Amino acid sequence: MSSPAQPLAASLVQSVDWLAIAPPTLAAVVALAVLVADLFVTEHRKALLGWTSVAGLAAATLMLLPLLDGDRSTFCLTRDAAVCSYTADRFTLVIQFLVLGGALLAALLSVTALKDARKTLPEGEYWFLLLSSAAGAALLPASRDLATLIVALEVASLPAFALVGLKYGDRKSSEAALKFFLSSVTATAVSLMGISFLYASTGTLYLTQVADRIQDVDGGLTTLADTGVVLTLVGFAFKTAAVPFHFWVPDTYVGAPLPIAAYLSVIGKAVGFSGLILVTVVALPSYADVWGPALAALAALTMTVGNVGALRQQATRAYSAVRLLAWSSVGQAGYLLVPIAAAAYSGDAERSIGSTVAYALMYGAVNLGAFAVAALVGRTKVLNRVADYRGLYVSNPLSALLLAFFLLCLAGLPPGIIGLFAKVTVFSAAVDAGLGWLAVIMAVNVVIALFYYLQWTALLFRAAPEGETGKHPVPVPLTAALALTGVLGIALSGAPQLVLRFTDTGLF
Repeated sequence: MSSPAQPLAASLVQSVDWLAIAPPTLAAVVALAVLVADLFVTEHRKALLGWTSVAGLAAATLMLLPLLDGDRSTFCLTRDAAVCSYTADRFTLVIQFLVLGGALLAALLSVTALKDARKTLPEGEYWFLLLSSAAGAALLPASRDLATLIVALEVASLPAFALVGLKYGDRKSSEAALKFFLSSVTATAVSLMGISFLYASTGTLYLTQVADRIQDVDGGLTTLADTGVVLTLVGFAFKTAAVPFHFWVPDTYVGAPLPIAAYLSVIGKAVGFSGLILVTVVALPSYADVWGPALAALAALTMTVGNVGALRQQATRAYSAVRLLAWSSVGQAGYLLVPIAAAAYSGDAERSIGSTVAYALMYGAVNLGAFAVAALVGRTKVLNRVADYRGLYVSNPLSALLLAFFLLCLAGLPPGIIGLFAKVTVFSAAVDAGLGWLAVIMAVNVVIALFYYLQWTALLFRAAPEGETGKHPVPVPLTAALALTGVLGIALSGAPQLVLRFTDTGLF
């Protein structure tokens, strides 16, 4: 006589599509390999760990190419092959490209940063944590159940806490890590409570099943479901650094090693926004009347506070360049929220989400480029003030031209055509959804941002301070990072349709 548990056990037996999960898996395997190798590699050969990590991230990025021929899913229920925990569709691949490509650029910046740190950063631990975080970040956009989603979120976040505070004896770094840790733990706790409420009211963790069942929740569980929705949204708002959950950003970016600040500004946002997209438009479309207005209000508040914060930075203040980029990233998060909010009102939610993805690709390339130039200047100007960039064109013309190009892309001005196209795409998503008031607020914020971006750009071409005409040496890894971001930004400005084609995400 068969046990009642046998049919249930049989339904949980799942096949694994190893090619589909190859990108995050390869990053995780290289992370473990680097951690073990660190035990045996002699001190003067530690640089090999860095180049191994760079090669691992490059290989993980290339593993996306075989997945372009069609959607693949794995970890599916045997009783319902359409319900899966992992899906490599167009949306997943685009975000994984952003995550793994961004992590690769951050790794190139890190090779030089670790060499300059002179043993104040432990190399083996650093590379293990960076690769582990990248693996979690690459897993998240493919997650199609709430359990996998929260696990991927934490695998991406927990190593990042340690990376921020990894520098030996640096009080500023430790304080930044603590602020980041406390805010993220709060977000996770709130998200977990919300997810537990959703599971209790729907009886499932799979996003598509949650979307179906939450519309027919028993009357006695309606309040529980509503509370679960609100708590889950609040938790992910923390992860996107949306105002008022942004307070950790400036101090964390300043206290972290500069490559990690660059990593958090792009990959951290990609993680938060892809999770928010999956929760809202895939799992909770029936609650669009709740999350739509909430995200629209958050978008308006976030872009305004971020841009005003960047505008208030004093050029002579210590670390003002990094602080300005930090506040600017908060403002950019507001723009990224606009199309997600628009998806609640639009008849074409897929196009609205595609606008966020397209904007994220543009922002990722040029923001990492700006951080690469900041890392170059920071090698000789330890305080990394905006004033330190005065006359950069004299000492390093190519770096100055690249930074000017990146800042103009972020501002949305020619020759940064890709920045202009991305902003127009987001703006049209708001207008098409009937959110005219949000489009007006966005237009005002774009004008505010023009001031501080152009102010910094103009400073690059002014006469250098007396006696400060020395050259900035550019190591090979930094040169590679600057070249990759520069070529990508220029190529996309010449052919912006390459990014705009991602408005068709294939998510639905």
